[in-house]
Formats: sequence, C-alpha cells, structure tokens
Amino acid sequence: MRRRIILFFGSIGFATVIALALWWPARAPIQVQSFIVRLSIVTLLLFLIVLIARYFTLLWFGYLHHLESSEHGDLEDFDYPPVSIIVPAYNEGKVIRSALESLLRIDYPRFEVLVIDDGSTDDTLHNAAQLAGDYSNCRVTVRTKKNGGKASALNAGLALAEYSIVLGMDADARLEPQTLKRGVVHFHDPSVAAVAGNVKVVNRVNLWTRLQALEYVEGLNMARRAQGFLSVVNIVPGPIGLFRRDVLIGLGGYDRDTFAEDADLTLKVLTAGWKIHYEPRAVAWTEAPERLVDLIQQRYRWTRGILQAVGKHKRQLLMPVPDFPLWLSLMQMTFEAVVWPFMNVYGHLFFVYVALAFGMGDMLLAWWALLTMLDVVAALASIGMEEEELSLVPYAFVYRFFFILLVDVVKLCSSIEEILNLRMSWGKLERVGRI
Repeated sequence: MRRRIILFFGSIGFATVIALALWWPARAPIQVQSFIVRLSIVTLLLFLIVLIARYFTLLWFGYLHHLESSEHGDLEDFDYPPVSIIVPAYNEGKVIRSALESLLRIDYPRFEVLVIDDGSTDDTLHNAAQLAGDYSNCRVTVRTKKNGGKASALNAGLALAEYSIVLGMDADARLEPQTLKRGVVHFHDPSVAAVAGNVKVVNRVNLWTRLQALEYVEGLNMARRAQGFLSVVNIVPGPIGLFRRDVLIGLGGYDRDTFAEDADLTLKVLTAGWKIHYEPRAVAWTEAPERLVDLIQQRYRWTRGILQAVGKHKRQLLMPVPDFPLWLSLMQMTFEAVVWPFMNVYGHLFFVYVALAFGMGDMLLAWWALLTMLDVVAALASIGMEEEELSLVPYAFVYRFFFILLVDVVKLCSSIEEILNLRMSWGKLERVGRI
C-alpha cells in the first residue's frame, strides 16, 4: 500500500512538472525561449562529451586488455591446482542436468563439483542426484539444505569445498571445456584473489534475448575488460567466478543482506586490497529472460542489489583509497548504477521536448545519428575482441534508443525505490531450459 501511494503521488507530480514544462516556454517571452535554446545546445554538448568520454575510456582500456590477454597462450607447463566448483540451485529442475553435464566435459586434471540444493520444491534434487558419483577427473557431490537463499547455499558449498581454488557457478549456466584452465592460470600471481569469467547469452531466440546478447558483449564485458586491465573488476558475475577459498573464508564468505551477493563479495575482496582479473576465454553460457516482464524484474533486482552493495562500502567512495584504480572502479560502478541512467533518461526526454517545442528536429536527428554511429563502432570493436557473431551488429541501431533506454528507466525506478527503502522480494526467474 505504501509503495502504491508513493508511486501514485509521484506520478501526479511528474505529470504536473511535464505539463508546466510544455506550457511555460510557449507562453514565455522571446528572450526566454532563446535562453532555453542556448541551454539546450550546451546541455546536448555536455551530454555528448560525457558519453563519448565514457565510450572512449572503456574501449581504450578494453583494447589494451585484449592485447595483453592475447599475448598469453596456452601454459602447458603450468601446474594446475585442483578446483572446487560450487553450484547453488533452487528450483532449477529444467536446467540443472545440462549445467552438470557441461562440467563433466571440462578439460582439467582434477576438480570436484558440489551441488547445493537450497530446499527446492521441484525435481532439482532428483535430477542432480542422478549425476552424482566419481568420474575420471572429478567427483560430483549433491547436498540439500533448508531454503536460505543463494548466499547461504554458496556458503554451504564453501564450507564443504576441499580445494584452495573455488569456482562459483549459477545452475542455469553452461561452462566451456577450457574455462578452468583459462581462469586458474591467473592465480599464479599471489596478489590475485578472484577472476571474473565471460558470460554470454545462450538463448538468442527473440528480439529481447538478442539485444541482451549484444548488451553482454558491448555493455557488460566491454566495461569488465577495461576494469580487468587495471585488475579492479568490480563485479565477478554469478555464472562464472573463481576465488581463493581462504580469502573468501577470511572475509566471512557471502553476505545475505543484499540482492546482489556477487557484487557485494567482489567489493569486499577489492576493498581488502586484492586484485581481480578478467578472463574472456573462461566462458559461461547463461539463459537470459525471454519476456519483457522477466527482464524488468531481473534488472530491478540487479540495480537494487548493486546499490545495497555500494551502500555497504560507501566509506571507500567518500574517502578515496590510496589505490586510485580501485577508487575509480568503485566510482564507475556507482556512476553506471545511478548517475548514468538518470542522465540518459533525462537527456532523451529533454532533447525530444526541445526538438518538438522549438523546431530543432535537425539537431535531434544529428544527435541520434551520432549516438547510433557510436554504438555501431562500439559493437563492432567489442564483437571483434569477443570473436562473437557479426549478426548482433545490426541490433546496435535500436540498442541505444530502445533497449538501453528501457533498462535505464527500470534502473531509475528501482534506484528511487531503494532510496525510499521500499520492501522487495527476490523474484525468482522462471527458466525455459535452453542450456
């Protein structure tokens, strides 16, 4: 009820502001209208400067990381340590078997798989138990527990893990055979505590999932590459993340007080002084939401979870830490979660309004063309570095003004709800079973 009241009066207030904004300039003197036009041009230039600087920085550092990672080939002489793979699962009956079968195909000397059933009410436990046992290079163990959330299941797996390197994996993910070898080599550096893998969308079956496939390549992995060059990746993704077990235990494991346990744990590791690398060849395929309502629900939870994690580490944001790349990574995380969505939504509304109210359609068209070119270039560069499908490039023409704008509106609304401390639930995503 409280949320409905807030949203109702907020909607009335927003509609009132828009109505006044449309009515006032038309009644204002010529001098005022001229001032608004000049202000619009200045605002447009500032918006474009921020956008171009953001793209250039991410692409440049991402390209440097690409060159750096390309220099490292196969390390045949590397002494690969055994690894514990933790798979938390709650009502993942449709995908758990495919996920575990992908692990049995992994090319690695020795590892164990720990499936932690978090009190599922479907056939998750039954399907996982069918694959339990000893194999040539791994052992699959299945355990069940009372439902306590994903963080609780991960901590249970962490307590059972036998080996010093652990890999956290979502039950709706499918790993490539070379993933472990590619990721583990980074732990040769004793200052590295975690390695973020490369998440890709497997179910590219409609417009929504193809746009998400492009977003993972251009939006998420482009930023992760740039952060990886500085060894300050600020979110180790749930589908594929490797950690030193003793570091996680020393930091208290996964906390249960956020809706983004992966982001929260990553910030704990970073602020403790450890490095986090990104390995683009450690690939996990994941099932993305196929319906708009599921996509909105997922991004709503992501945003609120990230804001909760950032709130827990706000001291490092307010007081720059001695490690400048770390502080910069934390600031970039906050910028992407809160500041940029507001700027993007405001910029679109403002420029469309100015174009309609003052006959500046040519400026709006030029602005649209420039941003589209920017997205196409970024898509081509990112897809080239990822060795992804070129068929994703045409989606860049609707990516900025359709998909990203929609996602940023969701981020903006969820940010407002987090600031107002409105109650939310986890929001379990219904799997289709594409992996």
